[in-house]
Amino acid sequence: MITPDILTIARELAADCATRAEEADRLANLPAEDVAGLKDSGYLKMSIPQEYGGFGLSLRECVAAQLELAQGSASTAMVAGMHLHLFGNVSENRPWMSEAAYERWFTAGANQGLFNTVASEPALGSPSRGAIFETRAVRGAGGWVINGHKTWSTGGRHLTHVLVRLDVEGEPGVIVVPMDTPGVEWAETWGEDALSLRATDSHDLYLKDVVVPEDYLVERGKRDGQNAWFPLIMASVYLGAAMAARSAVVRFALERVPTALGKPIATLPKIQRQIGEIDVMLQAARALLLEVADEWRGSSNRVSVYPRIAAAKHLSTETANQVTDKALQIAGGTSLTRDLPLERYFRDTRAGLMQPPSGDTALEIVGRGALERGG
Repeated sequence: MITPDILTIARELAADCATRAEEADRLANLPAEDVAGLKDSGYLKMSIPQEYGGFGLSLRECVAAQLELAQGSASTAMVAGMHLHLFGNVSENRPWMSEAAYERWFTAGANQGLFNTVASEPALGSPSRGAIFETRAVRGAGGWVINGHKTWSTGGRHLTHVLVRLDVEGEPGVIVVPMDTPGVEWAETWGEDALSLRATDSHDLYLKDVVVPEDYLVERGKRDGQNAWFPLIMASVYLGAAMAARSAVVRFALERVPTALGKPIATLPKIQRQIGEIDVMLQAARALLLEVADEWRGSSNRVSVYPRIAAAKHLSTETANQVTDKALQIAGGTSLTRDLPLERYFRDTRAGLMQPPSGDTALEIVGRGALERGG
């Protein structure tokens, strides 16, 4: 299989998605055209191995592509990122119970599928801190009978399959549920009142006596293995949005000519310094993100590398928040309106602060790593 120029595809998709991003955010609706573009371009095949019909690209290549796509629409990049990190991590850690499961679901993912994992529940809190799921599967005449309620199911009705994290006879498990299965219901809970990523269709999913065959159970028991795909793919979305904010405020500075000044504000040393600060932060965060993604692939001791994963995710999301804040300050009052996309970038990057590893947890991981190395 010929590997495509994925960065060119990502840039073309970003340019196309950008034409709909503002309206999608205003309507809080994931455009069907964006999803079709992801599928038809082959973008969603990136992290699926070649033997199953994918492109088998590395984590670094996927992160670099996501940085481009997110500049067009952070919401669409988030939907794509959920699919990409799922297949990338499963390919790497091989947690599933049979080769037949890889063949079935990876092939589906490479052929117009859009997948996500659904784990969060109303009473659960963060699944990253351990999970006792209220969603349950029990054996029935036709296989597994599933009942439960999942929140933040990014992709919504555009998803073709979900990997449901749930309780299976008293222990954690993962069951694949095709979205055309009877008993699957959506409640459109995600909308224009969301602070960030309004166009991700991250609605609530209800599973009511959903029956799937027994071999759709792909994992059972506690999981092992470090997952670098989730934090780095997510970080790339927020950093990409900040890169878009940087480009937007540079254009604004070049075009904005106040009557009192008589020339573009880009000629002012203060504006030049502020944009310089933005560029330095973005260059540093981007360099670390790509370096760590590349290091992960070549490492023989990934446990020792994981603190750098946490550091890259933390720096990327903190930088994204600082950059979009500075962009608002440079543009002034106009940035508070929809005349500029800066307020959307500012809102979207805030979601990165909530995704693990975040805040003090990320810094503790980095600090422990330093202490364990002894300096």
